[in-house]
Amino acid sequence: MEEGYQNRTAFIKGAKDIAKEVKRQASKKVGRSVDKVTDEYSKRSYSRFEEDDDDDYPQQGSQDGGYYRGDSQAANDEEGGHSDSTEGHDEDDEIYEGEYQGIPRAESGKGSLAGGPGSVSAGAQQLGDIGVSEAERRKDQEELAQQYETILQECGHGKFQWTLYFVLGLALMADGVEIFVVGFVLPSAEKDMCLSEPNKSMLGLIVYFGMMVGAFLWGAMADRIGRRQSLLICLSINSVFSFFSSFVQGYSTFLFCRLLSGVGIGGSIPIVFSYYSEFLSQEKRGEHLSWLCMFWMIGGIYASAMAWAIIPHYGWSFQMGSAYQFHSWRVFVLVCAFPAVAAIAALSAMPESPRFYLENGKHDEGWMILKQVHDTNMRAKGHPEKVFSVTTIKTVKQMDELSDIGTDTPVWQRYRLKIVSLAHQIRNNILACFSPEYKRTTFMLMAVWFTMSFSYYGLTVWFPDMIKYIQRQEYDSRTKTFTKERMDHATLNFTMENQVHRQGHFFNDKFLNLKMKSMVFEDSVFEECYFEDITSTHTFFRNCTFIASLFYNTDLFKYRFVDCKLLNSTFLHNKEGCILDFSDDFNNAYMIYFVNFLGTLAVLPGNIVSALLMDKIGRLRMLAGSSVISCISCFFLMFGNSESGMIALLCLFGGISIASWNALDVITVELYPSDKRCTAFGFLNALCKLAAVLGISIFQSFVGITKAVPIIFAAGALAAGSFLATKLPETRGQVLQ
Repeated sequence: MEEGYQNRTAFIKGAKDIAKEVKRQASKKVGRSVDKVTDEYSKRSYSRFEEDDDDDYPQQGSQDGGYYRGDSQAANDEEGGHSDSTEGHDEDDEIYEGEYQGIPRAESGKGSLAGGPGSVSAGAQQLGDIGVSEAERRKDQEELAQQYETILQECGHGKFQWTLYFVLGLALMADGVEIFVVGFVLPSAEKDMCLSEPNKSMLGLIVYFGMMVGAFLWGAMADRIGRRQSLLICLSINSVFSFFSSFVQGYSTFLFCRLLSGVGIGGSIPIVFSYYSEFLSQEKRGEHLSWLCMFWMIGGIYASAMAWAIIPHYGWSFQMGSAYQFHSWRVFVLVCAFPAVAAIAALSAMPESPRFYLENGKHDEGWMILKQVHDTNMRAKGHPEKVFSVTTIKTVKQMDELSDIGTDTPVWQRYRLKIVSLAHQIRNNILACFSPEYKRTTFMLMAVWFTMSFSYYGLTVWFPDMIKYIQRQEYDSRTKTFTKERMDHATLNFTMENQVHRQGHFFNDKFLNLKMKSMVFEDSVFEECYFEDITSTHTFFRNCTFIASLFYNTDLFKYRFVDCKLLNSTFLHNKEGCILDFSDDFNNAYMIYFVNFLGTLAVLPGNIVSALLMDKIGRLRMLAGSSVISCISCFFLMFGNSESGMIALLCLFGGISIASWNALDVITVELYPSDKRCTAFGFLNALCKLAAVLGISIFQSFVGITKAVPIIFAAGALAAGSFLATKLPETRGQVLQ
């Protein structure tokens, strides 16, 4: 009995002690909170720090405002023995998340909206009552934009930005490679997969369709889940399906893999430019975004060089029976995935955009990344002692859009609600680009993007087609024609090329180990003939009659016999699939690679000029001026009647037009606020790919018919684009929204 009484007394005493301790801790926290609110209230008006020169950085405790670290340290000193670091915390005591990492607290009044412990529950419980208006968000964004620009100036431009430049350059390079892959492999793949003309056209356009979807999808996602994460996902998709497309055998599966590969890489352009711009200060943005464009050109050069070095190397091929074939063009497809893989590996070591974190209320994460940028640049410049003086950064108030659904809700339903919420947010972002504030800008940019893409992609595909048409005309001019010939008991075991045989009669002839290239037999009769080990390219029999003939181990398929009669004829051990004869288009393939190599290399001078002048003459002058000169250069195409002339005009057009593309990329980044930037850029880039498909389809239809129509279309589109570009607002010298 006595023992139970003592235990009860001890329990009551312990409860009283706990209650006293809780009360003391609560009083301490309340007092600290009041002091903090009073102190932070004076920090609300953020003033830009002034520097006499680059070496005059503020020291700790030297400033009066709350922007610098001195105030935070002073506040900690005033707490004295009541400091959390000396007294410790109970598990139930609320500890600031970044306190032990040296991260200063966010601005007063923003804690619950900046990812603090109470933000989720408060937003969930008061969804209908506590909403932050779009006007307040816009005001916060404007204040953040001004402060963020000043912070970037303190961080400087150095090692960190150049490292990120090369990392994002690899991602942009992967996009440039993707454009050229199908065009380079098509001459070989069309034989390997027995492609008809419609199938070849679809394979050429499918990449643009995939990139159109990818630009729209990943651009919108980057504004919701982050630039770095979205870029990693889209590059991973591109790498995986590029790898698979190297091994698949059927046309349908190859088409599907290239489509998904395009969907993956389509997001790289809108994300890369938005991502990099948020690490660049105002005076560096135009120039360095233009330098970044150079990697697209490097991607084209890489693709051309790899095709030149790999595809004609026939010894790299192998086959397993007649069902599985792995020719050298598949090795080229595999090698073209390397830039995306390298970009994934390098991007894994880079941080998320701090601007994205601050726009989403994540003060601590944004502050740490900006400190990393500052410290990396200062160490590289030999000033490791310089301290990152920023203590408080503006964060944007968040709109709670999804209430707490409870822990009892099934997992699948939670994911479904998250996806629905994400889709709703993306839809709102897209609609916001057409709000009264941005509607005029969006429609003007849509027109400029469409006209430039229509003319540029239409002409750049039309150029090689015209060159091939000129080559084909020259080749056809050397065609030999044989009429009413008769050949009996003959053995043919040599290469037959570029010939037409009409109304011939072949009796008891043997065609052994024979290569036929560009051969046409019309209205001819083959009687008791023997065909063995025949390899053919562009060879057709039209309205011919075969009587008691035998075909053994040949690649002469039914589609090569047009309106023919096969009487008592037999096919034995016919080769499956279209057998690739590497020597057929050797010189022609080299010409395609060489033309594209020169075309992308010609972009280099225009890229350098645009980068050096972008911040000096302005974006609009660069965009409109380059478009006008490109429009004028179109008319010189009338005089291109030879291969060398067409190649020279291709280089001229590419070198001039690249400046307008660089200016358009920069101005698109700068015209939209951070929370809508990737969405708007992705939408416009998707429109660009749609215009490319239309331009390519229209321009190709006039190959061999007339030059006037494509030239008039291209010149008219460029003229309209240059006129509309002058109506856009100039963004040079403006703070990034």
